[in-house]
Amino acid sequence: MNNPNSFGARGSLDVGGKSYKIYRLNALRDQGLDVSKLPYGLKVLLENLLRNEGQGSVSADDVRALAQWDPSAQPNREIAFTPARVVLQDFTGVPAVVDLAAMREAMQDLGGDPSLINPLAPVELVIDHSVIVDAFGTASAFDQNVEIEYQRNIERYQFLRWGQSAFDDFKVVPPGTGIVHQVNLEHLSRVVFTREADGELTAYPDTCVGTDSHTPMVNGLGVVAWGVGGIEAEAGMLGQPISMLIPRVVGFKLTGSLPEGSTATDLVLTITEMLRKHGVVGKFVEFYGPGVAAVPLANRATIGNMSPEYGSTISIFPIDQVTLDYLRLTGRSEDQIALVEAYAKEQGMWHDPEHEPSYSETLELDLSKVEPSIAGPKRPQDRIALSESQEAFRGALASLVGLPKQKPEGYDKAVSESFPASDPPSQTKGEVRSDAPTDHVGSDAGAGTAISNPATVAAADGTSYEVDHGAVVIAAITSCTNTSNPTVMMAAALLAKNAVERGLSRKPWVKTSLAPGSRVVTDYYNKAGLTPYLEALGFNLVGYGCTTCIGNSGPLIPEVSQAVTSNDLSVVSVLSGNRNFEGRIHAEVKMNYLMSPPLVVAYALAGTMNIDLFKDPLGTGKDGEPVFLKDIWPSAADVAAVVDASIASDMYKKGYADVFAGDERWQGLPTPEGNIFEWDDASTYVRKPPYFVDMPREPAPVDDISGARVLALLGDSVTTDHISPAGSISKTSPAAAYLTEHGVAPKDFNSYGSRRGNHEVMIRGTFANVRLRNQLAPGTEGGFTRDFTQGGGPVTTIFDASRNYIKAGIPLVLLAGKEYGSGSSRDWAAKGTVLLGVRAVIAESYERIHRSNLLGMGVLPLQFPEGQNAETLGLTGEETFTITGITGLNEDRIPETVRVLAGSVAFDAIVRIDTPTEAEYYRHGGIMQFALRNLLQ
Repeated sequence: MNNPNSFGARGSLDVGGKSYKIYRLNALRDQGLDVSKLPYGLKVLLENLLRNEGQGSVSADDVRALAQWDPSAQPNREIAFTPARVVLQDFTGVPAVVDLAAMREAMQDLGGDPSLINPLAPVELVIDHSVIVDAFGTASAFDQNVEIEYQRNIERYQFLRWGQSAFDDFKVVPPGTGIVHQVNLEHLSRVVFTREADGELTAYPDTCVGTDSHTPMVNGLGVVAWGVGGIEAEAGMLGQPISMLIPRVVGFKLTGSLPEGSTATDLVLTITEMLRKHGVVGKFVEFYGPGVAAVPLANRATIGNMSPEYGSTISIFPIDQVTLDYLRLTGRSEDQIALVEAYAKEQGMWHDPEHEPSYSETLELDLSKVEPSIAGPKRPQDRIALSESQEAFRGALASLVGLPKQKPEGYDKAVSESFPASDPPSQTKGEVRSDAPTDHVGSDAGAGTAISNPATVAAADGTSYEVDHGAVVIAAITSCTNTSNPTVMMAAALLAKNAVERGLSRKPWVKTSLAPGSRVVTDYYNKAGLTPYLEALGFNLVGYGCTTCIGNSGPLIPEVSQAVTSNDLSVVSVLSGNRNFEGRIHAEVKMNYLMSPPLVVAYALAGTMNIDLFKDPLGTGKDGEPVFLKDIWPSAADVAAVVDASIASDMYKKGYADVFAGDERWQGLPTPEGNIFEWDDASTYVRKPPYFVDMPREPAPVDDISGARVLALLGDSVTTDHISPAGSISKTSPAAAYLTEHGVAPKDFNSYGSRRGNHEVMIRGTFANVRLRNQLAPGTEGGFTRDFTQGGGPVTTIFDASRNYIKAGIPLVLLAGKEYGSGSSRDWAAKGTVLLGVRAVIAESYERIHRSNLLGMGVLPLQFPEGQNAETLGLTGEETFTITGITGLNEDRIPETVRVLAGSVAFDAIVRIDTPTEAEYYRHGGIMQFALRNLLQ
């Protein structure tokens, strides 16, 4: 359908001798619509609607609704957003391509044209989540890890190479190149996108969705982008717009500049704490004010990257001179830079420090007040001033291992039954918190000497040493949060140089690793002559990818692992990442702290969290004198001088000149051919999924749910890590049993994330996190529940119980607390849920992406009545559930509530189908079925 151009917005923009068709926002003034005070992010959405008017469900009324946005209103107007492109990482990208391959077969089986299953928007997949830190601390670590990576993942990589040839507009960035978000920031993002059609070249804002929740990293460039589940990404690839409500926008005013000694990481941890406390879930956050110009682009990207940790959809910086300078530094063409500047100024998207748009809410931060910080030990929002880190650690340790084991009551019980990564449960006014972990900071439990249980370790070289609670056993410079930021990376290298020159070394129990976001980091380290100093402390290059932060930390030093497990030590990881949920980094590490790269190096030198870095020495220098952190911390001026002297545009141009080509290993992989993929029944990595088996051309009517049983009764802030782990596969798990049956040796189990293309592994891994606590099976940790198809409801694995329920024809429900599904945008958390036989989830509240993903797989998300939950309603999980009123969806309406009868307890659950488009997805049994049937028509 042609765009009716109802507002006369279509026009042209001439830049550098080229003419571009654009849709002018200022044309709306002629219709009495003044959008000058509209926030930057909403201007980008408004242009999206203007350009796509008449396409699908986008109408002139949608344009007016957004142009007349009321900052004070609660979101209630649905719009259809069409991203310019889709970005995938391989953990979520492989199952997305698996689904597209299966959809081609389904289309063929239903009599349609399989070639219609093809990306309609540019799709770029970066293989970055598969490298594991097996080798470390040696010059050959990178080569060894890449070799092992290819051995483990050859089936997946061959499959992706098939996808690259079978689908149009689908490109793959091979392994060993960089982290998806840094590649996106440094190369893939256009800021202003161009597309040629019907002989016309159209320019419009670069927007994207990505299958990683940290896609907002490119918000630092002014690109409106956010994370979606793989399910939504697949629909976007097939031309389905993303349904969303016009959001509230939080204006975040910045003033001042960072003080000496504070880093971008300290800034982002401060902002995370502020925004988490303010409450920004589902909102846009936009930075404005005179302090914006003082925030380097890399720092802006670091802030945008942490959006999922405080819950906003995006955290964006408008386009300004800093943006243009970064584009020039990273090798974008002068023509592209000129287009970005001209387009932003023409559309009113250029940042004016004196202009204050209309915002729903505002916050303000004086950058000069930011102090050195870390976050932990279990959540990224739990910021700790570095000056208080030892006291905070001792308090957290006391709550973890040192308190008397008493039967909890009231608030204590709520804490004990929630997840380690959860937010504190709510309490009534005046109720005293007596057992919240963070409340031990500064209490008697946390004061004085930390709890101690030293264990002697006999090292492989014949020496021995002691490890204790709080020993730092992993120190990793990793993750897109920081490795995109040359300032903090150079600070880490300079601190290493100063430490080595003073005679310090890392402690022998620390597993150190350096996993930069792109090869450019290695280039500027080498040019600055700093690589040898990092290597002297064990921070050798281990890979270019998401390693420790995603759980690919590899095994601990063997003798350290033995001491930790034998003595039940609460040991620590320190990482420059963005997620530190318990059980995520390493199964044997109970406490995880986020911090800047230079602090990661400092704690590797100290070897323990039980230290005051402001008062205690890191070690003894070669002169026999104690060396303190202040003695080796590089000044901001020193860091800036090295950055300026060592980083050049040519590095980026060279590094990304042939980014899709890959090395000899990649190019030499045998590649399957043909437009229809030939599944290998023997494969344990890639299998045909069951979503389209016996799928009819028309959807069946929606049914109510009767006779359902509870699969799991869960606490607050159940993360997607708990629901669908990405890390190592336990040798005692149902997934391990499956792999063993198929001839896979334990050393080749790889990770759940790498096996996302095999639904048989992933079903068995759903709810299999080693720290999962299902209150239906008290006293257990891991994927256990009770099976009420058997007399007495014996405890068994969640997977085995689900098979029995499915065999008996009994539907399942899940009960959960607040913020269900927080964490990574992990589509398998929803896919695994539906394949276990779950028809509905009833929670107190949901994380945005996971709620959407549940609907995308045909699972009904319901919410307890305001102020109520499973405990207040007296639910034990042993009840039989009947849910009625769902059939109202057959009448082309969304019921506000449905009636739930759980045993003798009845209540009205809120239906969390938030838009008509989501209702359509649910009626069809999921978003893939909806898209397939649409294309079939």
